[in-house]
Amino acid sequence: MDRRAFIGTVAGGLLAAPVVVEALVAQAQQQTVRIYRAGLLASFDPEAYVGDFREALRDAGYVEGQDLRLEVRWSDRYERLPGLAAELMTFRPDVLVAWTPPAALAARNATRTIPIVFSFVNEAFALNLVASLARPGGNITGLSNIVIELTPKVLELVKKVRPTASRVQVLWNPVNPGHPLGVQLSHDAAEALHMSALPVEVRGPDDLDTVLGDLVRKQMDALLPLPDGMFTTHRARIIRAAINTRIPLVHFERLWVVDGALIFYGANLRDMVRRTAVQVDKILKGAKPADLPVERPTNFELVINLKTAKALGLTIPPSLLQRADQVIE
Repeated sequence: MDRRAFIGTVAGGLLAAPVVVEALVAQAQQQTVRIYRAGLLASFDPEAYVGDFREALRDAGYVEGQDLRLEVRWSDRYERLPGLAAELMTFRPDVLVAWTPPAALAARNATRTIPIVFSFVNEAFALNLVASLARPGGNITGLSNIVIELTPKVLELVKKVRPTASRVQVLWNPVNPGHPLGVQLSHDAAEALHMSALPVEVRGPDDLDTVLGDLVRKQMDALLPLPDGMFTTHRARIIRAAINTRIPLVHFERLWVVDGALIFYGANLRDMVRRTAVQVDKILKGAKPADLPVERPTNFELVINLKTAKALGLTIPPSLLQRADQVIE
């Protein structure tokens, strides 16, 4: 090798060396980045909320596909939830997220060690998910939406928009552990308003057509589906039946009134989903569920669908419209 070629080879090697070192450092950094695994279990199609959950995790600094993997499983047939929870366990999650009481119970039965964060759950203490709201004490914490406790307020709204209302059909799912309380509260609240709350069992989607077909025959003045994942998934069928039979439908979840229900009163669930992500972040950073108090909502909304009111031939009192956080026209 002549002198000029030798110098060129050496110089080229020296110039290439930093590039090689940088590449090796970058590779080492990639290998040391921890990838967190989160599993999400729901008893309804979570599409309407999972975007908010992912966004809140991004705001906390996680990049899905880089340092975070999220696996989602759901079914509105509650008997399938234990199998889906077991499936998520094979994913070896660092944390499980459970939306609704049936999903939370299935997650709890699947593990007593992996942290669980629940949401859309009304009676966490009554369901034995936690030792207390202030000190959960185990591997579970989350957010309680106290929706069912709002039943008296929702029935008061029925009376305001239809003063002659006397019969309210309450759809409930006996498989949902929070519904017996809802049935009792609806009975007591209706009685105080000189109405009758008539509970009707709906055990699965196959029962809906029969139940909804009886609305006219039973001469209902209003329809109140208790909060339930299966009802939420099939809300379009329920809302359509109510409008077709000219029966006001009131609910605790904003999605329903956006899709055509008459009135929604309840917590801001999208905000609760984001707060769920905050608790997940705390746990991934080392916090223990036992030390994270169960949170309760502080932001409540009243939304009225004026378009639906007109279709039903109802006049919404101006005082109620003034109180509404949103009026859909």
